[in-house]
Amino acid sequence: MKKDIHPEYRKVVFLDTSSDFKFLSGSTKSSEETIEWEDGNTYPLIRVEISSDSHPFYTGKQKADKVGGRVDRFKKKYNMK
Repeated sequence: MKKDIHPEYRKVVFLDTSSDFKFLSGSTKSSEETIEWEDGNTYPLIRVEISSDSHPFYTGKQKADKVGGRVDRFKKKYNMK
């Protein structure tokens, strides 16, 4: 690899803000926030809105779409059946 062209790869802690689930992984993303992990080391903290702990594909809890799709909305708008 060429020197000085690649971002620094380091361990970071990702925090799912919707479920407070945390996991340690490698990333090139940086953060000013830090957190002490279970091993006693301090790592940068990256906040994410969704992870495998809260994503419907992994949890099996799909949200029901009560509004309907585009075709359903069109038919309802123009009184079609």
